[in-house]
Parts: sequence; structure tokens; C-alpha cells
Amino acid sequence: MSFAGSTRSSSAHVDTMRIALVGNGRMGQSIAALAPTRGHRIHAVLGSTENLAARGLTKERLAGADIALEFTRPESAPQNIEKLIELGVPTVTGTTGWQAALPRISALVDASRGALLHAANFSVGVHLFLRAAEDIARLFQGRFEFTDSITEEHHVTKRDTPSGTALLLQRRLSASDPERQFPITSVREGTSIGTHRVAFLGSHEELILSHVALDRQAFAAGALMAAEWLVGRTGVFTFDDVLFGGTA
Repeated sequence: MSFAGSTRSSSAHVDTMRIALVGNGRMGQSIAALAPTRGHRIHAVLGSTENLAARGLTKERLAGADIALEFTRPESAPQNIEKLIELGVPTVTGTTGWQAALPRISALVDASRGALLHAANFSVGVHLFLRAAEDIARLFQGRFEFTDSITEEHHVTKRDTPSGTALLLQRRLSASDPERQFPITSVREGTSIGTHRVAFLGSHEELILSHVALDRQAFAAGALMAAEWLVGRTGVFTFDDVLFGGTA
């Protein structure tokens, strides 16, 4: 759901974006590889060593950028986003774990008439999974012969636990059935890109709904879709606004 904002005509089309990548990890590299196939150019890349405390985000470095895609760390994201908004660069961020700063940053976006789109996950499939899980949770209301749980699995180097997507799933499920807890189990091992499951387990049967990411390109494609959508808009948005017109 948007905090505030205005939208372009639905007929608007983005031919070529000049993208500033803030963060050069796995996601940054995936976006850099995919962007040219969609007709976009990487305008600048800022890794962690050259952007300590957002010092690499300068007017000179970002001159000519149409949009910034920020995928860094929770401790870095608020400074990065604030600096980008102050410089007038529309920003898409997929960094998780910084949402305590969202009210302050949203106020800055509104005051600056800037543009920010944030999401814990840019997979189209994940957002369809979230909606399906909400529907299933409503159907299980009052059926306490079934226990409930969430499991999420990621590669061993993922820093935040639980994942931002698992926390979002838990919030969505709890809204659908407030009487359940939906406890989260997190697994960090191997090279798993991301698996999320919600399970309802009975004595003699079980229902399990899951989403498994097979390739990081799914997230890169979604981030680029969000960037294409954000150019020309003002306000604070989520990926739901892109996919579903802002209905959660």
C-alpha cells in the first residue's frame, strides 16, 4: 500500500533507464547482467568499500541516473536511501531489516516529492504465494485440529533471520487468522536461494504451500519491473502497488 504518491498514465512506457546500482553483491550482479536484455544501461555501480556511510553517493557520481536500485545491508540502507532521495534519484530497495526507519524516510520522500519503492522480495511468484497463503489461512480459521508453521530456508551467508519474506508472510497469515501464532523456523545452510513454506498439519493429513526460488534472476527481473514502474511517479510504494495496484 502506498504511503502517498501520484501515478503516471497507464500508457507510459520506459524505453531505456540509466541505472545506478548501490550494492554489488549477488543481487546487484544479477541486475547488472539482466538490465541490458531489457534495454537498460548500468550508469554507475557503488560497492560497499567505496560507499561507506553513503559517502559515494554524490551529485557528480549520480548525475544522469534515472533510478537507483539499492541492495545492501540493513545497517547501510537508511543512509543510502536518505541520500538518494535528497539527491532526487528515484529509488528501489530490496534490502531488509531496516523498516524501523521507514516512517522517517517516508516523511522525507513526501517532503521532497521523491519516489521510493521497497520490498522484502521482488519475485512475482512470492507475491502470488502470499495471497494464496492468506486465502488458505482464512479457510483454516477455527480448525485447531491442524497446527500451523512457517519454514524458510536460505544460503548460509544470509544475514537476517528470519527472512523479510518470512516475516511478511507471518504478518499476512496472522491478519487472516489472528488466533494462530504461525511460528517461523529458519534454516541457513548450503546455497539455497530461498524457500518459504506454510504448513497446516493434522493427525492424518497435512497441507503445505511453498515457494521455491530456482534462480536469482527471478528477483532481478522483479526489481527491474519495479524500477520501470516507479520512473515518473512520486511517493512511497511497495511491490504490491506494481503487481496489484496497491491492494494487499
